[in-house]
Amino acid sequence: MTTLEQTSTVRTARRAAILNPGHGDIFTDHMFSMLWSPADGWHQPEFGPLQNLSMHPGMIGLHYGQVAFEGLKAHRRVDGSMVVFRPHEHARRFQTSTRRLAMPELPTDIFVNAVDQLIAADHELLSDDPAHSIYLRPIMFATDESLMLRPSENYRFLLMAFVAGGFFGDRVDSVSVLISRDYCRAIPGGTGGVKVAGNYAPSFVALQQAQAAGCQQVVWLDAVERRWVEEMGGMNLFFVRSTGTGTEVVTPELTGSLLPGVTRNALLSIAERAGYRAREERISVEQWREECAEGIITEVFACGTAAVVTPVSSVRDPAGGGDWTVGDGQPGPVTMTLRRALVDLHHGLVPDTDGWLHPVPTER
Repeated sequence: MTTLEQTSTVRTARRAAILNPGHGDIFTDHMFSMLWSPADGWHQPEFGPLQNLSMHPGMIGLHYGQVAFEGLKAHRRVDGSMVVFRPHEHARRFQTSTRRLAMPELPTDIFVNAVDQLIAADHELLSDDPAHSIYLRPIMFATDESLMLRPSENYRFLLMAFVAGGFFGDRVDSVSVLISRDYCRAIPGGTGGVKVAGNYAPSFVALQQAQAAGCQQVVWLDAVERRWVEEMGGMNLFFVRSTGTGTEVVTPELTGSLLPGVTRNALLSIAERAGYRAREERISVEQWREECAEGIITEVFACGTAAVVTPVSSVRDPAGGGDWTVGDGQPGPVTMTLRRALVDLHHGLVPDTDGWLHPVPTER
């Protein structure tokens, strides 16, 4: 095969992958990089091709986990324009995460301008399929070459992206979950309320347990009493409750050990506008099971940047009292109403009354 034929084959395979991107593997073509030092602050901004990094094997971020990141999405609206969902809010959460790890805060304008540059350069890779988006991954890590157990003095900020399909596939199917009785995601006073790399690797073994039990995800409980529902995997949870006088949409309250999701915050507002009573409340596993049995909790869904809104159909809890089904095991009407409202907002089918959509100038 000639070099020209090889290049053509690679391009054909890439085009096919972009049309069926999955989640996390089809990277776009560019990245943004910037350095921080005590003497110069934020400096040396660079925008160019996505490429491998060269790092010293003794880099502090690699050994001691001084790494924070974010996740946000860009969508193509029906008129062909590109928007990013709440980038300023993600920039502020990124600052909270880096501050928790004794790292410098990246100014919001640098964060948003980097997002604009990348989307303007790579938006052509996004198809018109409304189920697809561009997922942006900002990350900051410590770069000092030292194995002394201390905060780094120097840091690097990167922004990259990938073309994304649905986190659980492009269809809106319900997922089953396993209550984690062996492991905890976060502890009071820890890092559960921020988005840092060290939160995620310890969760993989529980995810493997869930998958071995025939479930797609794991539900985390609080670390103290081991009874209060906190999150599903890396996503926030919502419960739909029918009270006889109306419908409530309830999510576990923020205690410092679960992530204050940007999508979670948006859905609380969207639910209120849709006529539901939206609020925060601590919900125990026992209450979840009992209220499902009594027909009070009729729907449960998870939400997040990657998952958008994902229905939960059934719960496995073999070590804590047995399994149960949520509602009739199918995506419920409230869940689908809220999902549609959010997706329609992303794609410009309803007015952006809250100013959550950040337009990115592009030429197409």
